[in-house]
Amino acid sequence: MLEETKICFVCLGNIVRSPLAEHLFRYLANEAGIGKRFEVSSAGTDSWHIGEEPDRRMRRIAASHGIEYSGRARKLKKEDLTYYDWIIVMDSTNKKTLLRLVENQDQIKKIHLLREFDPLGTANASVPDPYYGGIDEFEEVFQIIKRSCQGLLGVLENNYHGS
Repeated sequence: MLEETKICFVCLGNIVRSPLAEHLFRYLANEAGIGKRFEVSSAGTDSWHIGEEPDRRMRRIAASHGIEYSGRARKLKKEDLTYYDWIIVMDSTNKKTLLRLVENQDQIKKIHLLREFDPLGTANASVPDPYYGGIDEFEEVFQIIKRSCQGLLGVLENNYHGS
């Protein structure tokens, strides 16, 4: 039996983008019948929201698409850079923050922007933060994260079958 692939999605506060990515990825993997192949988590690069629930506006958008979730925000720990196989960040600021924490090339290779996997994105595209925006911006971010998670799942599934 193959080992689980461990993935951690990361944004600034771990209350909007990264918890959505965590739960959406898990939902998509379960729908594909391969959820047991993954251990999925999320974290923030900052400590502002530690212990808070995910943003209610994003949970409302997710629920309108059939995805219900909860959880509590946490800050990324240095050990996470070793523990997780893939560390998927939402924007270039998150990536720069993590690159300051890495200790070796193996850790650097684990860090990817989520939109690298978005068929409508580019290699350096970021997932915008809708925190100060309206509900339409939350819907747009949901769609970006959904496409990107589908793309990531496809890459991981190909890696799984290719190994």
